[in-house]
Amino acid sequence: MITRRTANKSILALVVSALVCLAFILPVAAQECPELVGRWPYGSAYAAVVDGDHVYFGSGTTLQIADVSDPASPQWVGEVVLPGVVRGIALSGDHAFVADDWDGLRVVDVSAPSAPVEVGFVDTPGRAFGLAVSGNHAFVADLAYGLRVIDISTPGTPVEVSFVATDSLVVDVAVSGDIAYVVDFSEGLRVIDVSAPSAPLEMGSYSSSFGDPRAVAVSGRFAYVADGVQYGGLTVIDVSVPSAPAKVSSIETPGRAQGVAVVGNHAYVADNADGLRIIDVSTPSALAEVGSIETPGWAYGVVLAGGHAYVAGEAAGLRVVDISTPSAPLEVGSIDTPGGARSVAVFGGHAYLAEYGGLRVIDVSTFSMPEESGFVDVPGWAHDVAVSGGYAYVAGEAAGLRVVDISTPSAPLEVGSVDTPGWAYGVALLGNYAFVADHHGGLRVIDVGVSTTPVEVGSIDPQGDAEDVVVFGHYAYVAAGIQGLQVIDVSTPSAPFWVGSVDTPGRAHGVAVFGDHVYVANGAAYGLSVIDISTPETPVLVGSIGLQTDARDVTVSGDYAYVAGGFIGGLYVIDVSTPETPILVSDEGTPGAVFGVAVSGSHVFAADHQAGLLIFHGCHLFCDGFESGDTSAWSGTG
Repeated sequence: MITRRTANKSILALVVSALVCLAFILPVAAQECPELVGRWPYGSAYAAVVDGDHVYFGSGTTLQIADVSDPASPQWVGEVVLPGVVRGIALSGDHAFVADDWDGLRVVDVSAPSAPVEVGFVDTPGRAFGLAVSGNHAFVADLAYGLRVIDISTPGTPVEVSFVATDSLVVDVAVSGDIAYVVDFSEGLRVIDVSAPSAPLEMGSYSSSFGDPRAVAVSGRFAYVADGVQYGGLTVIDVSVPSAPAKVSSIETPGRAQGVAVVGNHAYVADNADGLRIIDVSTPSALAEVGSIETPGWAYGVVLAGGHAYVAGEAAGLRVVDISTPSAPLEVGSIDTPGGARSVAVFGGHAYLAEYGGLRVIDVSTFSMPEESGFVDVPGWAHDVAVSGGYAYVAGEAAGLRVVDISTPSAPLEVGSVDTPGWAYGVALLGNYAFVADHHGGLRVIDVGVSTTPVEVGSIDPQGDAEDVVVFGHYAYVAAGIQGLQVIDVSTPSAPFWVGSVDTPGRAHGVAVFGDHVYVANGAAYGLSVIDISTPETPVLVGSIGLQTDARDVTVSGDYAYVAGGFIGGLYVIDVSTPETPILVSDEGTPGAVFGVAVSGSHVFAADHQAGLLIFHGCHLFCDGFESGDTSAWSGTG
């Protein structure tokens, strides 16, 4: 029995709680929001360099060092965590110089390979994508901010001494003698006199014939340029007269050439999805491919040493290829790295990263020190993951739905699968059913009551390409690409049917539900749409906010929506306390592209495509532990 006195005590307790909450929130609001509190920094490999018995290569935002005295059995030696994605590496003496994307030039002391340590940096104005070191200077390809020339005579205190501006994007640089050869996205190959590093002078350029120039190597009087457009291949330019570089010849390759290295009579081209291509350049005017090898992942960079090619394979890590017989290259060793993270789910002190080639389990019980617990290889590219009841359900693109037993996080095991007709991009769970956004295959409904033998029981082909799905009540809300939001009644899982839709701007990539509203991430520049679903059959667009990013995913907690910035990167925080007028609160930069975001308690987890997992303290703060905003537990106050 509730007496008036008991009710008054409850009301008093609520008032006191509200005052305490106000006192708690006011100082918190002044803090950074969101605040990066931890990261698991491993990811894509874009660059490598070899010195003696050691290879130095990037993995996400880490510089990795391995012993390759036996190339067939490379052994990890040491690592150092840097702030940005490792895009380029050069060595000089006891130091490694790293082009660190958004975070400029980093200098690492590698005199003790097992204990490398960062000793200096220069934060360049752009994105450091490539570099070369010659004498006491580093030359950094800084994308939109041209070529930066940095004095490294004192490695601990590098200083920029000059730069060469550009109207385009500078992506790579090689130095031979007193000349820097710069790859410029729109201007092709630029030849720059750097004999006086404080006053570089452009001497000539060659801009014809390129579609998407990506990398350059120089040997003798020739520059070899990798062209990243499909079939762009390799172009040879005579630079014997620096003021008048001239094309000699070119050869197509099947992929999108990203990197090139030359030794003797052969050029080695990292050809993205088409592996390593070996070109005979003994007669520069008559190039001929003489060998090739498919490598896992996407070949981005290549370096040569001791009869071996070391290929940075983005999500497939470092591949070691024996090139002693150029016509018959053979992979002899490798070091795997994570990469290609697309989505994240959090459950029971673990984060589950869906990434290229599998599902990775990260222990996040200590937010500031996440550690890998386990990994399971699954076919295809894991695009999304949902977790329930000791199982992870992975949307595996062309490989359909994969079911993984995670009851032992350190030893995840695939136990079942269903092949879907399209590309499984998204997955949501409700009861005994998994709902798969199958791109051109529509929405697939799969009975997972027996996880080891999942069975498709229903499907519907709504308009558009199903890219993501969330289920709430009796309805599935599907992000359907250019067809916006599609609403499907799934009250009878074996017979789903369409009930409504909303045309959102851009391309609907991600979807979340909170209360009576659906939130849709709309891709490039179109930001976030807010849709009232109080009547699911007649959803109404009530609010929107444009974002200068590639909005790919969204999750909502309390008064805030967290938006993944896609290829452009970043975590965007939107105040949606008034759904009709969403307001941008924060734009938090990230090392790489962000395609997935999840909330657990007071923390936000972002899947960084290049750099693993980022953990933020979120903005959705509620007092007394009610991070979800659910105050139902207050009914017991008294």
